Amino acid sequence: MDIFFFLLPFFILFTLWLGSKILEKAGFDKKWVFSLLIPVVNIIMIWVFAFTNWPGLKDGAEQGIN
Repeated sequence: MDIFFFLLPFFILFTLWLGSKILEKAGFDKKWVFSLLIPVVNIIMIWVFAFTNWPGLKDGAEQGIN
């Protein structure tokens, strides 16, 4: 059980870093990654993020047209 509490902060930091990289590539502000830390809001924001238009996409890319 001690190893869990030792590794948990590293896992949380890694998840936040990974999420910020994804948000950056999608064209959103990296600060939105902190919404992952708030219970229930994190699930809602993942759905919002999945179904909004991404500013970082080129024209036509959201439809799969290159």
